[in-house]
Amino acid sequence: MKRILFALLATLVASPAFAHLPPGEYGSFLAGVTHPLFGLDHVLAMVAVGLWAAQIGGRSIWLVPTAFVATMIAGFLLALAGMPLPFVEPAILASIVVLGLVVALALRPDPRLAMAVVGAFALFHGHAHGGELGTAQALQFGAGFALATALLHAAGLGVATAASVWLATRGTALRMLGGLTSAAGLYIAFG
Repeated sequence: MKRILFALLATLVASPAFAHLPPGEYGSFLAGVTHPLFGLDHVLAMVAVGLWAAQIGGRSIWLVPTAFVATMIAGFLLALAGMPLPFVEPAILASIVVLGLVVALALRPDPRLAMAVVGAFALFHGHAHGGELGTAQALQFGAGFALATALLHAAGLGVATAASVWLATRGTALRMLGGLTSAAGLYIAFG
């Protein structure tokens, strides 16, 4: 059974992982919404933020995802202003691994620390979006990808909630999802 699950996971991550297309291939709200949904790197990181927020609990359920979206928008604006940010793609890949690990380890820091961690990664995610925008409509595209990111965070929160309703071992299930997320990030980076 473990081999089947591993093969399924490997098949999913073997497809093109990055949602980053050549500059200029964007231009609408719909493009902004769909952009994060078609890159496994984005989906894994965004869902992990929601999982981690649910694990921490309390005000973190809304503070941590909000910090990510707000800082992601700041990174987007930096890119639109032409301000360079080094190591964008490696930082995005690191976000998958690190966010998966914090879920796998069930780390429950002070919400401010969790906000800072996700915010640091969000800056790179936002910069990648802004850097590849080209001549598209920045506001429309930005609003679309911010909405999709928030929806992916909500999906992570939903998975965590469903696990607590349907599984007696919610903590174990979330930790396993975190481990799988981190492993997928390593596979994307080095596979």
